[in-house]
Amino acid sequence: MEIISAISLWLIPVLIGFILIYGTIKKVPTYESFVEGGKEGIKIAVSIIPFLVGMLVAISIFRASGALEAMMKWIGPALEAIGVPPEIAPLAIIRPISGTAALGMTSDLIATHGPDSFIGRLAAVLQGSTDTTFYVLTVYFGAVGIKKMGDALKVGLLADLIGIIAAIIIVKIVFGGQ
Repeated sequence: MEIISAISLWLIPVLIGFILIYGTIKKVPTYESFVEGGKEGIKIAVSIIPFLVGMLVAISIFRASGALEAMMKWIGPALEAIGVPPEIAPLAIIRPISGTAALGMTSDLIATHGPDSFIGRLAAVLQGSTDTTFYVLTVYFGAVGIKKMGDALKVGLLADLIGIIAAIIIVKIVFGGQ
């Protein structure tokens, strides 16, 4: 355990030192390169702000409009029929849209049902098995100016669906059903 702590404590400073020494040996102006990278990072951060604001507004509208609750009423009975707790459905729907909202939902599910409950375990595994597809596509594709993202969206959502299904199956196998 002490070895892991020492490695984690020293890894980043050693890596940064190595990069600086290597750059100096190769006669790369390391400080100037660092400053130039910082300038570029700030430009990118400013350029993605409209995309972030758009995503946050869309998520707020989706939740505040009641669309999420209406969707839950529609798919809840089908989920119960296949042995999936309907409480998980909002998390599965929000996760591809917003990591922060999904983390809040996961925290609520764990606080309500307990970390060792089927729902708590499923929420935790689901949180780690999927990604924020819409967020990634909106922010990163927007930052580099990619306008056509249809195929990436389809593949990302398919990967999320597979992650959701795999999470349900694995939690049922490892921890048993409800």
